[in-house]
Amino acid sequence: MAGKRRIQRERRKRRTGCVTALVMLIILGGGAAYGIPWAADRFGAQVRETFGGSVEKTVHTLQTAGVDFPEVSVTAEEVSGHFYYQQLTEEEQTVYRELLQGVSSMEETILVHAGRDDHPEKVYEYLLYDCPELFWCVGSSRMTIYDSYTEFCPGYSCTPAEKEERQREIDAAAADCMEGIDASAGEYDKIRYIYEYLVNTVDYDENAPDNQNIYSALVGKSSVCAGYSRAAQYLLDNMGIECIYVVGTAQGQEAHAWNIVNCGGKYYQMDVTFGDPVFLSSDNGENIPDNVIYYDYLCCTDAEIMADHEPDSEIAYPACDSDDLNYYRMNGMYYDSYDPQILLGDMTDSIYAGEEMFVCKFSSAELYDEARDKVINELFPKAVQTLGSVYRLSQVKYTYIEDEIHNKIMVFWNYQQ
Repeated sequence: MAGKRRIQRERRKRRTGCVTALVMLIILGGGAAYGIPWAADRFGAQVRETFGGSVEKTVHTLQTAGVDFPEVSVTAEEVSGHFYYQQLTEEEQTVYRELLQGVSSMEETILVHAGRDDHPEKVYEYLLYDCPELFWCVGSSRMTIYDSYTEFCPGYSCTPAEKEERQREIDAAAADCMEGIDASAGEYDKIRYIYEYLVNTVDYDENAPDNQNIYSALVGKSSVCAGYSRAAQYLLDNMGIECIYVVGTAQGQEAHAWNIVNCGGKYYQMDVTFGDPVFLSSDNGENIPDNVIYYDYLCCTDAEIMADHEPDSEIAYPACDSDDLNYYRMNGMYYDSYDPQILLGDMTDSIYAGEEMFVCKFSSAELYDEARDKVINELFPKAVQTLGSVYRLSQVKYTYIEDEIHNKIMVFWNYQQ
C-alpha cells in the first residue's frame, strides 16, 4: 500500500514574515518627522509605522561647527572582507565603521558623517547583514538629520548586562556545535555539518523571541529564516569560511533570507531553512522519518535555487554556477538517464541495507517527466515485492513524494508489519 505526497509550487507550512524590515524614524534638523518607505518597501511592506507631521514643512538645518566626532577606531582593514561593506561608496564605508563602533559599545546616539541627502539607514541595514554577531541590534532606529551629519539612535533588544550574559550563552552553544566536527575537516564537510546541525537542532517558529538574530537559533533553538541564516553565517565565519547573508523572496512573494557560501574558491547557494522539510508531513498519516534533510538547498547553483527563490536585484551577489557539490550526485542519487534496471537495483540495494528512504533525482525536468510514471507504477511495485519477501511482511506500506520543483522522487520504506 502506498501513500503519496506531491510537492509543487506550494508548501503546507511556509515562512511568512521571516525577514523584518528596518523601521526608521527620521527627524530632519529637528523639524518634521515622517515614515520612510525605502526600508519597508524592500520587504513587501511587512512593517509599517505612521508618524505625524509632513515632509512639506520647513526643514531646519544646523551647521556642523562645534560638532565633536569621536575618533573611529574600527579600521578599513578590519571590515574590508565584509561583503556588503564592499558594495558601499567610500563615504558610506566611513558611516559603516562609525555605526559599527557605536553599536559595538551600545551607544544610544551615534554621530555619523551622513547629511540630509545621504542614506545612513541603508548603511545600517548592510552592517547588520554583514555582522550576525550584533545580535543585540533589533534593526529599528531613530535619526535626527542635519545638513551634513546625522544623530543615529539604534534600537537594542537588551541591556548591556543582558548582552554579556547572552554572549556567554551563544559562546557555549557555538562551542557545543563545534565539538561535533573535526577541526581538520575540509571546507565542504564543515559547510554540510553546519547545514545539518541547524536543520536538526532548530525548530521553525514565527513566534520565537529574538527570531531575527543568532540568539534565537543557537540558544533558543527556535527561529525563522533570518535566525537560521545568521546562525549559519556566524558559525561558518568562526570556521574561517566566507558566508554571505542573502535577502530576497521565496515562492515568489514572501520576504526571505538565506546564504551564499565560498567553498574552495567557488560560490554556492545555501538555504538552511528550506533544508528542514516541515512541509513533508503527510496529510494522510503516513510516517515520514523525523531526520529527513532536504539537501537540494546545500551548495547548489543559482539556477537550482531560483526555482523558488529570487534574490534582491539591487545587490550584486556572486555568481553560483558550479554543480560539482550537488549532494545527490556526490552520493549516488543523481540520474542523467532513465535506466529501469539500474534504478530498480539501487532501490533493492537500499531495502537490503535497511535504509528508511530512497531518493532518485533526475538531471532535468524532461527526464523527470519521462521517468516519473514508470518509477511510481512499475519500479516501486517490484521493489516492494523484494521488501515483503526479505522482511517477511504480509502487507507492505511505503510513502513516496513527488518533487517536481527539484526533479526528484523520494520513497520511504516501512519495515513494520
